[in-house]
Amino acid sequence: MNILFIGDIVGKPGRQAVKQRLPELRDEFDIDLCIANAENSAGGSGINESVISELFAFGVDVITSGDHVWRNKGVFSVIGSNPRVLKPANYPKSTPGRGSCVVSAKNGIKVGVVNIQGRVFMNPIDCPFTAVIEELREISSQTKIVVVDFHAEATSEKIAMGWFLDGKVSAVLGTHTHVPTADAKVLPKGTAYLTDTGMVGARESVLGREIEPVLKHFTTSLPSRFSVATGDVFINCVVVDIDESTGLARNITQLEK
Repeated sequence: MNILFIGDIVGKPGRQAVKQRLPELRDEFDIDLCIANAENSAGGSGINESVISELFAFGVDVITSGDHVWRNKGVFSVIGSNPRVLKPANYPKSTPGRGSCVVSAKNGIKVGVVNIQGRVFMNPIDCPFTAVIEELREISSQTKIVVVDFHAEATSEKIAMGWFLDGKVSAVLGTHTHVPTADAKVLPKGTAYLTDTGMVGARESVLGREIEPVLKHFTTSLPSRFSVATGDVFINCVVVDIDESTGLARNITQLEK
């Protein structure tokens, strides 16, 4: 089976790119399930109920998130009630929402999705290594096919997670930095891995934001409003080919569309 994983969607331009190009990607690669990180999809920071509804209508099956998910108060009305909208599993138990789900793909096969967040250079939360194992215990009886979104800053922490989960999950795919890395591979025990998937946003931008305000901030150290950049928008994503009988990856293909 083929699973499509889309990197961080940035604002309305990113959402419109998903709307326009996701049907083509589904057809071209015979996609059975689509997962997308959407923590920056509402105004460039956060997510809300209307944006979630949009993305599901466009063909996204599961939404993952990260440290920006709480920036928009609109998320609180839906993240605790919709099982296909995930928070990082290593947030405190008292935080609304869940860190994993099991859904049925187009071909009827059940797929587990786990969302975790790193701690290096990020806000201190619970251990992602412990959290992901706890989530796997809960969903392992339902399916062998599991995709992990590791939303983290440090490449070392992401690579360590890949090796930690090699052979235990189908894929470990990084998000957060908005810059795709060049290390897509299938690890020795059968887990597809990529340090960072990248983003869905404007090509002429700084991580999906307008260039001039970001330059002003870096050159003056003064606060500046980072508006979402428009123009030519691209999609960073990967397609993971998974053996349904073992839950292990046969191949990972990195794309920019």
